[in-house]
Formats: sequence, structure tokens, C-alpha cells
Amino acid sequence: MPAMNALPTLPACCSPLDEHWPLPEPLPGTVLLSTRFDPARLGADDFLNSAIEPPASIQRSVAKRQAEFLAGRICARAALQRLDGQPCVPAIGEDRAPVWPAHVSGSITHSNGHAAAIVARRTHWRGLGMDLENLLEPERAERLCGEILTPPELLRMATLGRDERALLVTLTFSVKESLFKALYPLVGQRFYFEHAEVLDWTRDGQVHLRLLTDLSTEWRHGSELQAQFGVQDGQLLSLVGIKA
Repeated sequence: MPAMNALPTLPACCSPLDEHWPLPEPLPGTVLLSTRFDPARLGADDFLNSAIEPPASIQRSVAKRQAEFLAGRICARAALQRLDGQPCVPAIGEDRAPVWPAHVSGSITHSNGHAAAIVARRTHWRGLGMDLENLLEPERAERLCGEILTPPELLRMATLGRDERALLVTLTFSVKESLFKALYPLVGQRFYFEHAEVLDWTRDGQVHLRLLTDLSTEWRHGSELQAQFGVQDGQLLSLVGIKA
């Protein structure tokens, strides 16, 4: 094995990278890394010292957005290096999605001081989508549920208690975001909350999803997929993996 290229020292705003798998079932062949970040500790030279070029939109943005971009790219670069020794930093595409090396599928997510990235070779996983969300407060969940849930999802939600409903709205939002991230690179077509539904979910983190629109000849209305989620420190992380 050739010696790994040494990565730049982590900036003070990021905690040491964590390789703990935070979900019920590890996906074989993937690398998932996460970090905690503090925008208040972001230094003026952190991008330069980290050898990460911020796009113009990030240079113009507030410290929080800069720190989450930096933390997410640091996770992604380290994950790519672990995957195959190539520590590249995914650019931002015209559609705002990360641009991965041609042989890699991956996903980056961040929320409220926590960033993570997952990568795999396309020969193992054609699509990966990961999304981190703060758990919604019950009042906010009740306000948002009509935008996120389909009518059958709303009916199923009505049978739950207040806190469970808030969890389900957060879960449904997150898992549909993960589904979009996993499928969009494969179908090249945008779709929205009303175009998928959660059929069922379990307390131990398993989710069963169905598409409600045709996205391609392969991904048609009625296609069903599995997702998983975990809750920790007031945040929910979800993941959709599409096998090769």
C-alpha cells in the first residue's frame, strides 16, 4: 500500500473526525465520518490552512454557513481518502449538489454544529443520500406537517401522540431529503415531498418508502425502497442506500 497523503491539521472549529456508525445497520463498503463544529471558532485562514477552496457563494456567506461547508468538506475529503487514498474535495455543482469522483457515490449533511459525509464506490452503492435534522418541536411539526406529509401519511400520523407526531414529521422530512440525494444523481430530475411517502417505520430505525411519481424507466411510481434513521442529542440522521 502506498503511504497515505497526510491531510491538513483540523481547524480549531472542528472536533476530531468520528468514525462511529450512528445508524442501526452499517452499509458494507461505505465510509462515514462526522465532526462537531463551532462557527464562533472559525478562523480567517481556516479554509486556506485546510486546503479547501470556498466557492464565491460561501465566501459571501455568514460564519455559520462557512463553518458547515468547511466541516462537511473536511469529512468528505477524509472519507474519500479512507475509501481509496484519493483525498479530493468535492466541488459544488450547478445544481448545488457535491460533485464526486466518477467512480464514487456520496452524500454530505450538516445541521446545528454537526456535519457528516458518507462515500462508497459506485460498484457497491449506486446512490447514497444522508440527511441530518434537528428534531422538530411539536408545535412546529403541526404547522409543517401539511407541507411534508401526503394525505395517507397525515392519516397515519393522526393516530399518534403529540411527541410521536413530531418525531414522525422530522423523520418523514429527513428521509425524503435522503431519498432525493440518493436518487437525483441517477435520474437527473427534481422531485418533492409529495412525490414519495413513508409506508411504515419502526422504533429501531427502519423505514419503508414508496415513490409516487415516475422519475425514469427504472424508478417509476410504486417503486419501494428501504431507509434507516437514528436519533441522538436532539438530532435525527437518516440514510438511503441504493445498491449497485
